[in-house]
Amino acid sequence: MSDAMESIVNAYVRMNNRPVLEEMRTHRHRLKISLYLRGQEQRYSVSPAIRSLQDDLSVIEAGIERLQDLGN
Repeated sequence: MSDAMESIVNAYVRMNNRPVLEEMRTHRHRLKISLYLRGQEQRYSVSPAIRSLQDDLSVIEAGIERLQDLGN
């Protein structure tokens, strides 16, 4: 989903919409923590899903940095 996430983030960067990017980042952080805790409780591997969320977070962070570099 990284390509899709990159397209979404690029659109928000073009629209100069930092609040949405920050909301996306917060949401994925919460999902990652929740998923990790559930995986620990139920003893199953959530590593692939956590990796996917981390990939999304990296793309979102890069978009936020681009906005910072633009002075927004």
